[in-house]
Amino acid sequence: MKLLAIRLSWQKTPAKSLVMWQTAFYKMMSTVIHAQNLQKSYAGVRVVDGLNLDIQRGECYGLLGPNGAGKTTTLRLLLGLIEPDSGELSLLNHAVPHQAREARVRVGVVPQMDNLDPDFTVAENLLVYGRYFGMQDAEIEARLPMLLEFANLTHKRDAKIPTLSGGMKRRLTLARALVNDPDVIFLDEPTTGLDPQARHLIWQRLRELTAQGKTLLLTTHFMDEAERLCHRLAILDQGRMIAQASPQALIAQHIEPQVVEVFGERVAEWAQQQAAQFSQRFEVSGETAFCYVADAQPLLTHLHGHQALRYLHRPANLEDVFLKLTGREMRE
Repeated sequence: MKLLAIRLSWQKTPAKSLVMWQTAFYKMMSTVIHAQNLQKSYAGVRVVDGLNLDIQRGECYGLLGPNGAGKTTTLRLLLGLIEPDSGELSLLNHAVPHQAREARVRVGVVPQMDNLDPDFTVAENLLVYGRYFGMQDAEIEARLPMLLEFANLTHKRDAKIPTLSGGMKRRLTLARALVNDPDVIFLDEPTTGLDPQARHLIWQRLRELTAQGKTLLLTTHFMDEAERLCHRLAILDQGRMIAQASPQALIAQHIEPQVVEVFGERVAEWAQQQAAQFSQRFEVSGETAFCYVADAQPLLTHLHGHQALRYLHRPANLEDVFLKLTGREMRE
């Protein structure tokens, strides 16, 4: 109906306005996830509060936020697993939740916790999962070599799940999400608990997927992961979107370009007396003072003469933005 409405509108539109309508048409065609004023409450608590999203084909889009910010609930809403209290939602041009089953045929999901079948081998896990999408065994078997190579598990094809390391299980869960060759992949904290080598391998694989035109929706608590992978991201807090842009744009918009972390037992006393002289803004957390500056050299010169204080000079990053916008206090 939307496509028909746009087509009829074009026929009645002056030639000089046609470009505007064409732009709207192609944007709609490239938008794979759309949410408008999404609302969801549990026991009177607003968990998702007026969320608006437009995620484009071929981008990696991140959802960041402290515990309880609404990230997992948002994923469940987008997948049609729960129904919103109000708002509009579409996934791959299917209205959700009413047409969620049709949309999920073209979606892959990497859950927060691995739920592989321990009684099956690596290959059998992929085979059985493919059947859920109505795929024939021969079709799944034809995809197995590619999936196993993608996960770097070709040598583990016939291994049982309990014999795999944590990194292998996580890579297999990612490969399983690709059995049906999905257009959109939901990844809920895909690298939690992995060692650096496994994390970097999964990052490489995720970049390969976006290069193929796949759309990724990623939740993570690793700011360096979001900064490396995401074309755009949203920061959520208490169910609301409080910022949205590329990682680089968020850093430029919200944080001074350089950070000097000052350590020491008497750092709070030093910060109270002198930090304001050298920094545009500073925060003290435990035994560390975070000094945010445009030009770090005067502060570095000053600190060079304080033998009791140690310091680290670095560029501002996404974690600085996250902590500034959501606070440093613990969330349960």
